[in-house]
Amino acid sequence: MTTTLPRPTALTSPKAATRAANRLLTRLMRLPGTRHGYRVERNIPAPARDGAVLMTDHYAPVTDRPKGTVLVRTPYGRGFPHDLEARVYADRGYHVVLQSCRGTFGSTGDFYPMANEADDAQDAVAWLRTQPWFDGRLATSGGSYVGWTQWALLMDPPPELRTCLIAVAPHDMHTATYGGGAFHLGDFLAWSEMVVHQERSTALRAVARTLTLDRRLAPAFGALPLADAADEATGHRAPWFRAWLTTPESGDAVWDRLKLGDALERANVPVRLTAGWQDLFLDQTLHQYQSLRTRGVAVSLTVGPWTHQELAQRGMGALLRGNLEWLETHLADEAPAHPRPEPPVEVYVTGQGSWRHLAEWPPQGGETVRHLQPGGRLTADEPSGGAPSTFRYDPANPTPTLGGPLVTPDGGSKDNAKLESRPDVLTFTTDPLTAPLEIMGAPVVELAHTRSNPHADVFVRLCDVDLEGVSRNFAEGLLRLDPTSPLDQVRTVRVRLDSCAHQVKAGHQLRLVIAGGSHPRYARNEGTGELPGTGTELRPCTHSVHHGSGAVSRVILPTPSG
Repeated sequence: MTTTLPRPTALTSPKAATRAANRLLTRLMRLPGTRHGYRVERNIPAPARDGAVLMTDHYAPVTDRPKGTVLVRTPYGRGFPHDLEARVYADRGYHVVLQSCRGTFGSTGDFYPMANEADDAQDAVAWLRTQPWFDGRLATSGGSYVGWTQWALLMDPPPELRTCLIAVAPHDMHTATYGGGAFHLGDFLAWSEMVVHQERSTALRAVARTLTLDRRLAPAFGALPLADAADEATGHRAPWFRAWLTTPESGDAVWDRLKLGDALERANVPVRLTAGWQDLFLDQTLHQYQSLRTRGVAVSLTVGPWTHQELAQRGMGALLRGNLEWLETHLADEAPAHPRPEPPVEVYVTGQGSWRHLAEWPPQGGETVRHLQPGGRLTADEPSGGAPSTFRYDPANPTPTLGGPLVTPDGGSKDNAKLESRPDVLTFTTDPLTAPLEIMGAPVVELAHTRSNPHADVFVRLCDVDLEGVSRNFAEGLLRLDPTSPLDQVRTVRVRLDSCAHQVKAGHQLRLVIAGGSHPRYARNEGTGELPGTGTELRPCTHSVHHGSGAVSRVILPTPSG
């Protein structure tokens, strides 16, 4: 069967409505830089090495002094809103190449997420070298999957590459899907279902599908076996999802092309990283920062109060302003009109509600420890005795996900009252604080723990309880326990939470939430030890958290010096 490709268009200026929208965006987002105007050539067929054709749009600035080229490779289409970055950059003097990943939006070949992006990115650069307007200065830009395509190019950085602008993006899909040991079900089934339908939906219908996502996927989340239900939910058009779900071992060949850790060792150009405290890829962004900084690569880090989706909404102005300043310095060979003197790390301190500039992340500091006590208390003193606190996790009625670092719209910081009132949830709370408590880094929870079932998970969350008693989450983590550890011995379970920069104000209380899962963010532990996605039975587990003189449970909080 022959594929009919869209016909290329000649360079044309944007329509009046688009120009008006560009002016409005400039004002609303307070975007810097002189605007030159641009023209667009669409549906250019760029060849890949295996004969696939990668459909490409070229945004050409109307200036005799262009500032270089920005490459954006995306699986989400080349129209609104995904063309926003291209319009902003081109209007300010940059050539922009906006390319659809193979198997999406006119590009030929088969789409298998992430697997082909390293080769296709190199082929995109090879095509760029043949273009008369390409002057050898190249940058890349974009977030999420588009950020992955940048790490894929950095597996073998081309000599033309000057800098990368990477936001909320993973570099290791096994860690993204199986971090903590339990499969991240909600995010990746929702994403897979979106991808397989995206070219069949109008913009309005796509919004409606997003708003009804939880309701539509709820039957699949609750079904057994899970892999079969997921196949049904995606119309049997997302074979990657079953492969990911049923392959927890990181060394399996399924993951060979889905791990780009070598890019962190090969990147040799300045990188601007942007993340959100409630983004599902936060820990990977922070690992990218640490790896590049350790190697002496110029890297900046911005972390705002955003979820994955919020960065592209209320965080977009800050993202684009920072990107434009970065491009002026690292691609255009021009000093910015108002260079930023502050250190290369800026973080938003949640709870306090302000930005903080730092020399590094995490900042230097110490630790504050709070101990779990009988009666649900959390204090500085070590416990002296008392019966353990217990709860029963039933996978037939799993502890639900409430907010947190999700890719879906219902993520973020939420009122935890419904979660905390469940019988399968424990809470431990401090007295009202007499002074502000600032937490910067990755908190750790250590629990002296026993369980009735070898197959179990432990979910923990930190919340800030305000003066009205509203408890809002700001950091969390989950650990799938080693099923070979003995059931009759108290052992310390150590759970590392998401990093945070949060201030618990004086008068507020710090609360620790403990449960046996968070469904459907994580696939529930069915309690049987069956291969993920294949189980057909559910078995409950009773958890005991010990807090006596010989079995200490505690929260370790990283606190900045000064």
